Amino acid sequence: MCGRLAVTLPSDSMAQLFQAAPANRLPAVPDYNICPTDPVHVVRASGARRALVAMRWGFVPSWYKAPTDGPLLINARAETLAEKPAFAAAARARRCLVPVSGYYEWARAGEAKLPWYYKRADGAPLALAGIWQDWQAEEGPMASCALVTTAANRFAGQVHHRMPVIIEPQAWGLWLGEEGRGAARLMGPAGETVLTAHRVSPKVNSNRAEGAELIAPYEPDESA
Repeated sequence: MCGRLAVTLPSDSMAQLFQAAPANRLPAVPDYNICPTDPVHVVRASGARRALVAMRWGFVPSWYKAPTDGPLLINARAETLAEKPAFAAAARARRCLVPVSGYYEWARAGEAKLPWYYKRADGAPLALAGIWQDWQAEEGPMASCALVTTAANRFAGQVHHRMPVIIEPQAWGLWLGEEGRGAARLMGPAGETVLTAHRVSPKVNSNRAEGAELIAPYEPDESA
């Protein structure tokens, strides 16, 4: 499961990092609390050069009559990606990367939801595996995407049994379909030392919360 994201990298830095041509309109950054249905930065193959574009986080299958016509598809399981009617065509031909600074995951403690923030241990941005699709809205095509998730490694599994698929730089081209076949082998958990994590404030439980304090380490007041 991956239910919230954070992006602090400027759009022009993302474009440079992924050697992608940026679209004219991209989501505002920094954004420390990106929620499902919000726009996200997406890198996709586009002819001779990659494109950095905005997409709705929440994949809309072609047969939906409206974006809310069925379940909100923010994540797609790697294990069934090639078989699900909603995702199969995109898994073959429309794979993308979603650059983020980190993502949130929640642990359960009784009735409480305890948020954790995950980021790369080396400080680099995360490139999350995604799939995308254009959906025909009345005002024109609307691009939407979902993140690909897999069984968590031991480290991430201490909080949740699922984690997003993380694509390393040397495999970006393969995932994007620029280097032939073999992308399926990338859909496993990250190495045990790739990520680091820390508790963050429960303020992030609110969709309306914003600000750098959301990703700062949080020490609960046990005496309260």
